[in-house]
Amino acid sequence: MQLFHHIAGLRAALEEARRAGKTIGFVPTMGNLHDAHIELVKRAQQHCDLVVVSIFVNRLQFGLNEDWDKYPRTMEQDMARLRAVNCDFLFHPDESEIYPNGMDLQTRVVCPAMTDVLCGASRPGHFEGVTTVVSKLFNIVQPHKAVFGIKDFQQLAVIRRMVEDLCMPVEIVAAPVHREADGLAMSSRNSFITAQERPRVAVLNQSLNWVKAEIEGGRRDFAELAATARQRIEESGFRVDYFAICNSKDLQPAAADDTAITVLGAMYTEAARLIDNESLEL
Repeated sequence: MQLFHHIAGLRAALEEARRAGKTIGFVPTMGNLHDAHIELVKRAQQHCDLVVVSIFVNRLQFGLNEDWDKYPRTMEQDMARLRAVNCDFLFHPDESEIYPNGMDLQTRVVCPAMTDVLCGASRPGHFEGVTTVVSKLFNIVQPHKAVFGIKDFQQLAVIRRMVEDLCMPVEIVAAPVHREADGLAMSSRNSFITAQERPRVAVLNQSLNWVKAEIEGGRRDFAELAATARQRIEESGFRVDYFAICNSKDLQPAAADDTAITVLGAMYTEAARLIDNESLEL
């Protein structure tokens, strides 16, 4: 695996690969890699000749009271994991490489669709930070395909919309949610869950699946279903950020005649904010 800290070096290596006719896959991450990240790399390897992984903890997508300073940095372990699956290139820039003129003067990429609801409502500015850094990384790597996990369903939808709106020549590949044995979606923030909370956090995915099953069984009282799911989560000792039943394409509240539906939830533990979703086709 080749490691690059600078844009120029990575671009030179990728240009050589393009001249050799190789297709390039890309997996952007913020590091602290776990099995779900590695599954993204493996999926990119299935689609492309070589794979670039980026590790960059993007301060632009963190809010004022969020955990940028506490976000785990585990570079040595991350590199070992990537070498073990034969990742080709690792791009690990510092902040001045990505934002050479500072973040205050950084040109921003704003997607007005789907960014003021769900996670966007509770994390103002978050998706502007995501779309800005992802567009920069796409410009740097210029991949044929980029792989994103379905766990961050709203992020996936927003990036797809950005790529479509800006005519970016990148195919977005969605990878399934990778889960722990009890159904908890793998996340870098899972390390913040306390031992006392850990046996109870599966309630989020259990509630999502209960609502999914009820809808598949014919129920369309979406507001009542969401309210019951919220109550279940709160009774388990967690604070609900949101629990929503949405149209899968535009993330608007689902209508009774929608055929593609995604149920999304977010909740707070003592020190972590967990998100998850389940989709269904009727």
